[in-house]
Parts: sequence; structure tokens; C-alpha cells
Amino acid sequence: MAIVVDIDRRLAELSMSVGEFAEAVGITPANIAVLKNGRAKAVRFSTLDAICRVLDCQPGDLLRRVPDDAEAARPSG
Repeated sequence: MAIVVDIDRRLAELSMSVGEFAEAVGITPANIAVLKNGRAKAVRFSTLDAICRVLDCQPGDLLRRVPDDAEAARPSG
């Protein structure tokens, strides 16, 4: 299972650069890259709240679960 962070899509919709976004949220562009590239192991609720405030969205607009190959191949039921 993987959790995908869809920040790029929302940034494009708002025509906001990663640098502008990072400054508005209060985290480094490097940490934004960690989130966008799926390398983050955790996200603080305060950071998620700041991200959602800046992007004017809900957490579910940014996070989605993608099953891994083994899970997708497993019969349901």
C-alpha cells in the first residue's frame, strides 16, 4: 500500500510555485519535495492543516491510498 500526495495538481490549479507554497506553509522546499515524491514517513497534523489552509482544500483532496501489486492481486471477500 502507498499513500500518494497530490500537491502538484493543486499547486497547478492555483498557479503557485513550490517556493511560494513552501514559504506560505512555513516548511522548506526540500520538505515539500519529500512529500511530493512519496518519501515522507509522517506528516504532522499542524503541517497538514497549514497545507490545507494555503491550498484551500481538505486533507482528502491531497492524500489517496493506492494498493500495492500484492494487495491488488489478492481476491476480495
